[in-house]
Amino acid sequence: MAREELENAAQSIEQAADAASDDEAQERLQNQADKFADYAGADRGPDHGQLARHEHILNDIADEEGGDVASNLEDALESISAFRETVEGV
Repeated sequence: MAREELENAAQSIEQAADAASDDEAQERLQNQADKFADYAGADRGPDHGQLARHEHILNDIADEEGGDVASNLEDALESISAFRETVEGV
């Protein structure tokens, strides 16, 4: 279940990258999507600190781009939040 949330986040971020109008935003989002795809297949997922950094980046891009990008990133952030509930610690 938790890995599915990371896969969902990667897919939503990929969709946001496709919708982004700015080349830099597309590249940043594609990098984020790749990270979450890697996390989904890794033996150990990201920790709270890593997730917080990703959330900050995604929120910044959502604020800059708006529209479909923000909508897809909202979906990604929901998946990240659901995964984060399964992470031990903080």
